[in-house]
Amino acid sequence: MKRKQILVTGGSGFIGSHLCNRLIDDDYDVICIDNFYTGSKENIRHLIGHPNFELIRHDITLPIFLEVDAIFNLACPASPVHYQNNPIHTTKTCVSGSINMLGMAKRQGVPILQASTSEIYGNPLEHPQTEEYWGNVNCIGPRSCYDEGKRCAETLFFDYNKQVGVDIKVVRIFNTYGPNMLPDDGRVVSNFIVQALNNKDITIYGDGNQTRSFCYVSDLIEGLIKMMATPREVTGPINLGNPKEFTMNELADIIIELTGSKSQKIIKPLPQDDPTQRKPNISKAKSILDWYPKIQLRDGLKKTIEYFRSIV
Repeated sequence: MKRKQILVTGGSGFIGSHLCNRLIDDDYDVICIDNFYTGSKENIRHLIGHPNFELIRHDITLPIFLEVDAIFNLACPASPVHYQNNPIHTTKTCVSGSINMLGMAKRQGVPILQASTSEIYGNPLEHPQTEEYWGNVNCIGPRSCYDEGKRCAETLFFDYNKQVGVDIKVVRIFNTYGPNMLPDDGRVVSNFIVQALNNKDITIYGDGNQTRSFCYVSDLIEGLIKMMATPREVTGPINLGNPKEFTMNELADIIIELTGSKSQKIIKPLPQDDPTQRKPNISKAKSILDWYPKIQLRDGLKKTIEYFRSIV
């Protein structure tokens, strides 16, 4: 039988590169598209030259025509530092990029998975967040290009499904961490680890009691693979994340301990619209995908710290 061709947009990014690795290991042909705005060739350098791997430098806001059997749409800067740097392009990636990828899926009759985000819930008034919650989002704030861009992308996916029958899968990804994160991406795990390794003050915004739920990247990839394998009638959205909450103070203390750092915690004002709590309800992931994260935070942080030691 012909080996299936899988397209991964944003395939040299943090999550995308891990997905490419997993698909290659599962003996698929992988086409990786990336414009390298936040992706890194270092993340996929070991795959270049592999007979099952092809790399195309391309921005999905522009049309592209490929023959594939399935599409994972992961292309979009996901950290505030990067998506706020060029908010217009962030929104275009979410909207125009989705239209281009959905058009490809429609023409070829192939399934397409959208990597949506917990940010569509905004600063949630419901806790934990279920897929039925509509969110509490500022549509004109500094985070809006990403939050509203991803919300519009979900709308497009479901309209393509309802109107022209595209086989869609939508997952809402909560905070994910692990190797291949950029050291300067502004996310809390990478920030704390880099600061701790350099024995610099660890910057905590607000009072440090705001919470996040951290999912190790290998657990997330397993969820993406399982979602793509579901029957056509399973469209989502489905939350993928770890339901165990940690405050920023707790996370900083664990990272200081694991790195043996001399860093001290310092407090700075909370950025505008920064969520005070974030925790997924993953009942649907458990019942529909038989998925639950397995990697404990300390174990995942040890692997992530080892990676950052090698590049910082």
